[in-house]
Amino acid sequence: MNGDEERLLRGRVYGHDHDSPDPGPRPGQDYVELVGGPLDGLLLNVTGWTPEQIAAGAALPTELAQFPGGRALYDPRPGDRTRFHWTGDSP
Repeated sequence: MNGDEERLLRGRVYGHDHDSPDPGPRPGQDYVELVGGPLDGLLLNVTGWTPEQIAAGAALPTELAQFPGGRALYDPRPGDRTRFHWTGDSP
């Protein structure tokens, strides 16, 4: 990923197009920041997720991972409810 691609991702919600007129977070929604890996800096909307779902983390489809069309794996960091940390990629 080059610098221009990285700038496009920062502050944007995962799943929103980079050219969307408002790709940022929405009021009244709950987000965690994705830290590390191919989706670093994106926000993941976890509104309505149960504590069990949050504890399980997320396997997020992306073309930016090691395996194009695969998933980037993110898990919550114990004691930090605001971030999911990258743990690897999956085909």
